[in-house]
Amino acid sequence: QIQLVESGGGLVQPGGSLRLTCASSLGIFSHYQMSWYRQVPGKQRELVAGILHDGETTYADFVEGRFTISTDNAKNTVSLQMNNLKPEDTAAYYCRVNHAGQLFWGQGTQVTVSS
Repeated sequence: QIQLVESGGGLVQPGGSLRLTCASSLGIFSHYQMSWYRQVPGKQRELVAGILHDGETTYADFVEGRFTISTDNAKNTVSLQMNNLKPEDTAAYYCRVNHAGQLFWGQGTQVTVSS
């Protein structure tokens, strides 16, 4: 069982920045893919960004160059740097790991963008 713990969420004004971090209990070098998803009440969870073991990244269209996903092998973390946040980015953000075909999720961290 892989434990994932997210941190870094909070309240930020429109145009502001947040950095989300997900710590893995297992070395991230062993994961095939690490991703960030988000979900608002009443809607399906949606992909925000993902990064493969080889470093290839993918982003949802709504990111529009504002977010950057990255990993730190030494710290066993995957981070999501979010800039120029908009009110519509308000959601619970979840870390997901694909490890040998199994999916593991973190507990989520809330991001609220409001003035």
